[in-house]
Amino acid sequence: MDSEAARVRDSEDVLSDTFFEARAADLAQRLGRGRFEHTLGVAKTAQNLARLYQVDERQARLAGLLHDWDKSYDDTGIRKRAEELALAIDPFVFEEMPQLLHGPTAAAALASAFPAIPHEVIQSIERHTAGAVGMTDLDMVVYVADALEPGREYLGLGAIRDLIGIVSLEELYLTTFRQVLLNLVERRKRIHPQTIDIWNYYIARSREATGKEPKRGTL
Repeated sequence: MDSEAARVRDSEDVLSDTFFEARAADLAQRLGRGRFEHTLGVAKTAQNLARLYQVDERQARLAGLLHDWDKSYDDTGIRKRAEELALAIDPFVFEEMPQLLHGPTAAAALASAFPAIPHEVIQSIERHTAGAVGMTDLDMVVYVADALEPGREYLGLGAIRDLIGIVSLEELYLTTFRQVLLNLVERRKRIHPQTIDIWNYYIARSREATGKEPKRGTL
């Protein structure tokens, strides 16, 4: 009965401040201090981006908070987590890039633990590590927020931050995706097998005017 009551309560409150604060308390125990501060930064940045680009702010804030729910697992642990959740994972990613599994595992675990979390939020958590073809506006907000939150500092971020509120959300996402890709190449890191498909898809789309027009302003 208690579990059922909790699910009813969650179904009413998953986008509320109360639910947000409770999950933040959970994350403070699940993550190290630096990673926890990062999640708070992503939540705030996602909310601000959502306001600028007319995306649901409460969904963006919650997705930003929860995106690294499973980030504390090591390589062995996250592979085991994916197996326990019976996820269909590309074998190359499973073996060679387990650090990217925390998005899909978090999405599956959170959907099971809190079934009232909107599908849109769950999907944006799943997609925040590698992106996808056909990203929704919320997906793009969370991906960009993860890369641009104030605690992040690496080559090229300043120029991308200057585009916020100037270019469309899709162009901001593509520019961010490009910078992440360039940084991976520069650091001689492996690249997700879907990266080329994603890049080609959005480059083709960028030749036409796409995405919602942003409100003028900055974070």
